[in-house]
Amino acid sequence: MTPRAQWLAAIGAFEAAARHQNFAHAAEELHLTASAVSHHVRKLEGLLGVALFQRHARGVALTDEGRQLADAAAGALTDVDAVLSALTRERTARGVERVRVSTLHSFLSSWLIPRLGRFAAAHPNIRLSFESSTALTRFDDSGPDLALRHGLGQWPGLTSRPLMPDALFPVAAPTLPGLAAVKGPAEIARLPLLNDLAVQGWREWFAHAGVHGVELGEANSFSDTTDALEAAACGLGVMLAREVIVAPWLANGRLVRLPGPTLATRFSYFAVHPSHRRLTPAAAKFVEWVTREAK
Repeated sequence: MTPRAQWLAAIGAFEAAARHQNFAHAAEELHLTASAVSHHVRKLEGLLGVALFQRHARGVALTDEGRQLADAAAGALTDVDAVLSALTRERTARGVERVRVSTLHSFLSSWLIPRLGRFAAAHPNIRLSFESSTALTRFDDSGPDLALRHGLGQWPGLTSRPLMPDALFPVAAPTLPGLAAVKGPAEIARLPLLNDLAVQGWREWFAHAGVHGVELGEANSFSDTTDALEAAACGLGVMLAREVIVAPWLANGRLVRLPGPTLATRFSYFAVHPSHRRLTPAAAKFVEWVTREAK
């Protein structure tokens, strides 16, 4: 008897491929590559000793054996989904719902955490679990329910809900040496500059400010925006800050805004979740809340 673990992943990939009649669309739903879906299907065909798909230039079509297995797999997965939903409802009836959220550390610490008390007060039966990372989220079975992302709003296989735009402007510690001589954008170029991993940076801001021909030296760089802002607050240099993230530093006076224009960013903030999976009621409440907070 073939071990059950060898069947499960292959059956899941096959069911999605059979439903879409397309390996690429199945891969998008499952957050795999098309070659990985194809590998699972071929593995299943090898275990069964039959062809499940007819492959041709325009795509794939189920064989008679494939149709038989597809009907059985769809029914079985529907039954499992119904049981999982029932178990979730039972857990909800006991009074506690959990929502797993992935987001950037800078957004979590600077914008979201100061507001979470209001969510907790409005929804005392919901517990939030946060994962912070700069990597794109993998929405597998053990992954988060949703993510709060910074980007263009277009991610394959994901439904995105706009939260708010963002903007860039320079900030520094009020004690930074040479700050008193800064009367406009041109003088900022003479100060030590800091970078994070943002797509838009100093060259674009100086061009927007009408400052051309400046020689920008090598800047200290940080992979996390929060660390870059903390470095600026400690007097290491001038940071090109995102308006949404820098607000706490400006409010407590550790950073001050320098002269110059605001540059609208190409990226905005979005709440995203897999298109093929409906949000749980608790996750939907969180998305509604964060959308209101953002507006």
